[in-house]
Amino acid sequence: MADNAKWYVAHTYSGYENTVAASIEKAVENRGMRDLIHEVNIPMETVTEITENGPKTVDRKVFPGYVLVKMVMTDETWHLVRNVRGVTGFVGSGSKPIPLTEEEVASMGVEKKEVVVGYEVGDRVKITEGALESFLGAVEEIDLERSKVRVVVEMFGRETPVELELDQVERVDD
Repeated sequence: MADNAKWYVAHTYSGYENTVAASIEKAVENRGMRDLIHEVNIPMETVTEITENGPKTVDRKVFPGYVLVKMVMTDETWHLVRNVRGVTGFVGSGSKPIPLTEEEVASMGVEKKEVVVGYEVGDRVKITEGALESFLGAVEEIDLERSKVRVVVEMFGRETPVELELDQVERVDD
């Protein structure tokens, strides 16, 4: 069931985001629906404001008037969220909520995915898939934010940097 859980966006009255999130969490606990509604999130950002008294760090809502809910969409979960006081509806067409795409979730930073790779900068690696499959090279740079690795391979007698997905290379022992 957890594989079907997706992020949906509930529209709320501005200023009621925290109340709505707390109410959804409480309703989920009271009804024992933790297996259907996994997480409630209000994306926040930390901002430094310059005031008369000097710089001040504050947390600010990234999307005022919206609460993100990771859930399995059923009639029961739809009604639970929709009937929370302060919720005006879901983002979507008509009464049909549309889940966020993986790219949208990643760009919002809602879910943090920890990436563990079995190699580091300077290691010898073998490319496991793609046009350069079975080429050997050295890891030049690892970009976990973009899930990319830059490997220097020798092609046509010269060293050439190639950008690949993190899972397209594996460490080789010399």
